[in-house]
Amino acid sequence: MTNRRIFLKNLSHIAAASAIGISLNARAEPAKLDEKDPQAVGLGYVHDSSKADKAKYPNHTAAQQCKNCQLFQGKATDPMGGCPLFAGKLVAAGGWCSAYSKKAA
Repeated sequence: MTNRRIFLKNLSHIAAASAIGISLNARAEPAKLDEKDPQAVGLGYVHDSSKADKAKYPNHTAAQQCKNCQLFQGKATDPMGGCPLFAGKLVAAGGWCSAYSKKAA
């Protein structure tokens, strides 16, 4: 009978620890996208739209920023937001990449 009591007590501690771990992970904020990330490099991503490679992307304009792109998953007033092209990473609202597509008004 003592073994059963110890087992149930340990089981409740494990369940509590798991619940705490899950809630802590759920609140963890995604990391900021690194400009040197291979996907970012491939799409010409920069944190500051004004620093986009003008020779490589001649159609880029200063008005093109992540915050007004269809793919930006944040509010235009957010400093950073998600982007499906860079899953699990945050892009700068003032950033830019070659996949930019103006958000419909």
